[in-house]
Amino acid sequence: MTKSAFSVYDPAEYITTPGDVFAHLEVAIEDNDPEFFLETIGHIARSTGMAKLARELNLDRAGLYKAFSAGGNPSFATVMSMLNRLGFGLSLRRVV
Repeated sequence: MTKSAFSVYDPAEYITTPGDVFAHLEVAIEDNDPEFFLETIGHIARSTGMAKLARELNLDRAGLYKAFSAGGNPSFATVMSMLNRLGFGLSLRRVV
């Protein structure tokens, strides 16, 4: 019997264009799961360079990793700062 080798799937490796960023954010927000949305922002941040983003946002890199990982709990201000830095903002629409 031969052993199969599997690699760990890392979404950050597949987010390479602004279109990829938008698609991931769109799916995450439509899923209506806040934790999934925050983790997705974390994947996007890692794909673009977490250390660079942390410097630009004047935040601690390790804290940013923790905030946007599973179980993280970033402030709304941190989420908005990260989205703005990535070139996005939030808007509202009425759901019926």
